Amino acid sequence: MRNIAIALTLVFLLVYSNIGAKEVHLSDFGVNPWSYENASPAIVKALESVKGEKEVVLKFPGGRVDLWPEGAIKKEYYISNTTENDTLSKVKNLAICLDGFSNITIDGNNTLVVLHGKMVSFAVLNSQNVTIKDIRFDYERPTMSELKILEISANQTKLEAHPDTKFEIHNGQLLFYGEGWGAKPLHTVVVEPDEDKVYRSSWTPLGRLEPTKESSSTIVFNGDVSESGFQEGDVLSIRDPYRDNCGAFINLSKNIVLENVKLHYIHGMGIISQFSENITFKKVAVAPRKESGRTIAAFADCFHFSGCKGLIEVDSCRTSGSHDDPMNVHGTHLKITKVEGGNQLTLRFMHHQTYGFKAFFAGDSVAFVSPENLLVYDFGKVKTAKIISKREIVLEMEEALPENLKEGDCLENVSWTPEVIVRNSHFERTSTRGLLVTTRRKVLIENNTFYRTGMHAILIANDCNYWYESGPVRDITIRGNRFIQCGFTQGENGYVISIQPETHNFPEGRYIHSNIRIEDNVFECIASPVLFARSVDNLWFNNNEVNYAPFSEADEIPVARFKLEHCTEVKMENNRFDGFQSKILESMSMKKSDLKTVPRKLFEHRN
Repeated sequence: MRNIAIALTLVFLLVYSNIGAKEVHLSDFGVNPWSYENASPAIVKALESVKGEKEVVLKFPGGRVDLWPEGAIKKEYYISNTTENDTLSKVKNLAICLDGFSNITIDGNNTLVVLHGKMVSFAVLNSQNVTIKDIRFDYERPTMSELKILEISANQTKLEAHPDTKFEIHNGQLLFYGEGWGAKPLHTVVVEPDEDKVYRSSWTPLGRLEPTKESSSTIVFNGDVSESGFQEGDVLSIRDPYRDNCGAFINLSKNIVLENVKLHYIHGMGIISQFSENITFKKVAVAPRKESGRTIAAFADCFHFSGCKGLIEVDSCRTSGSHDDPMNVHGTHLKITKVEGGNQLTLRFMHHQTYGFKAFFAGDSVAFVSPENLLVYDFGKVKTAKIISKREIVLEMEEALPENLKEGDCLENVSWTPEVIVRNSHFERTSTRGLLVTTRRKVLIENNTFYRTGMHAILIANDCNYWYESGPVRDITIRGNRFIQCGFTQGENGYVISIQPETHNFPEGRYIHSNIRIEDNVFECIASPVLFARSVDNLWFNNNEVNYAPFSEADEIPVARFKLEHCTEVKMENNRFDGFQSKILESMSMKKSDLKTVPRKLFEHRN
C-alpha cells in the first residue's frame, strides 16, 4: 500500500502543480478551430518550441481541430498485441507526439480533434510527468463500417449504411473505403442497440450473395440468409481484422495522467501502455459521440497495459462499443530457444502480433516458468539484454542458470509487473470479456459495473501456449461490483468470473494463482454459470448477492453453478441467492478438505 500512496501523491502533484508553469497557446502557431485545415505541422512546431522547458502547459483552442498524416510525426514502432507478422511498414502517424518530454500538460480545452486516415491520437514516448486532459478524439471516417438491417425476408435483405460508412460495389463485391484505405467485409460483430447486446457473427451468409447498390446509402442482397440469425434493426459492424495501429501509445514513460479524455473512435488496438510506470486514467471514455449515431468506438481493446510497473489506476472511466476487451493487464512470456554457457539465454517472442520491442533491461528480475504447468521454478537477474532480431533477445544473467532449465521453458519479467486499481467504472457493449488481469502484485477491482459483456466479465488467465500473456495473480480483491447479464454468448461456459490459467497439468500441492477474494458483489445472471476457478490457493466467495435475471421468461428455472478445478482453501460464506432452483458446486481434482467453509445445506456437491 505504501507504493500506492506514493503513486497517488505523484498524481496529485502532476494534476495540481501547474501554477507558475509556462502557458503556450496552439492558436499562436496557426491552429485555428473550425477551419478544417491540417493542423499537424502547427502542432509539431509548437511542441518543438517548448521542448526543454522546465514546466509547460500547451493549450488547445477549443472547437474542432483537424489533423492529417501529412506534416505529422512518423515513427516506426513495434507494439504489443498490435504488430502483424509480415513485411509491411510498421511506421505510425502520430497526431500528438511527446517524445523525451518532462513536466508537460496538454490542456485540450474540450477540443474535438478529428483524425483523417489512420493515425495514433497521441504518443507519450520516453517521457515523464505528463498530463493530458479535457480533450476528445474522433475519426472523420472510422475504419469500422456500420450497416443497419432495414428489411429481412426469406429471399432478400436490405441494409442501410451509416452516413460515415463509405462503400461501392465493384465486380459483384461490396467494398468499403476511407481516407487512404480500402477493405472488404471480413470480421463482423452484431449490435442490438435497443438491447445493448454486442456479439460476434459472420459476414459469410451475405458474402455468398451478390449485392446491389439500391441508393447512395442502401444495399440489397437477394437470397436467403436465415442461417445468420440477423433481425431487422440489427447493426452489423464490420472491419478488416488486420492490426496496424493503436488509438494511443504510452511507451517507456513514467507518471502519466489522462483525465477527462474521450476517444470516440480507435483504429487498431486501444490506448496501449507498454513498459511504462505509474499510469492514471481518470474519467477516460472510449465510446461513440452520441450525435454520431455510431454504435462502435473501438476496433479491438480499449485500455491495454503490457509489461508495466508501479501503479495502474483506472477510475471513473467508461467503455461502450468495442470489438474486443475493454481492459487487459498482462506481461509477456518469452520462450527460451537456446542456452549457452552457464548464464546466457536466447529468448523468442511467440505470438504473431507481439514482438520487436525490448522486453528486458539490465537489473530486471525474471521468473523461470514451466509451460506445462505454468509454475515458476526459479528466479534470476538480468545482467545485459540485447535485441538480435525482431523476434529474438539474448540475455546474460548475473548468476548461473537453474540446473533444471531446458529449452522450451519460458521467462517472465517480474520487475515490470504493476499494482492495479480499477474502480467506479462502467464497461458495456463488448462482444468479448470485460476485464483481463494477470499480475503478481496487488489488484483491487471495486465499485464497477459490467453490463452485458458477451463473455466473462472478468477473466484471470495466464498462458505459455498461445497469447503468451503472463503471469500469476497473488493478491486480488473483487468487491462491490455489479455484474449485469454477462457471458450471454458462451452458454454453459459463460461464467461471470473465470479464473482460467491455460493448463490441465496440476502438480500436487502446487497452485498457479493465490489469494483471490470475491466479496460484496451483485451478480444478475442470465443462466446457471457464476464462477469458474482453476488452480487457486485461497479462494473466497463471500457476502455476494446472486440473482437469476434472464433476458426473457425461461421455460425452466436453472441452478446457480460454481465449478472448481484443483483449488484449495476455498471459502464460500454468507452469499444470498434469489430466483434459482438450487445451487451446485462442482469440484475436480480436489479433496473435501480443500473446501474450508462451504455451507453443505446451501450447495449440492458434485465431484
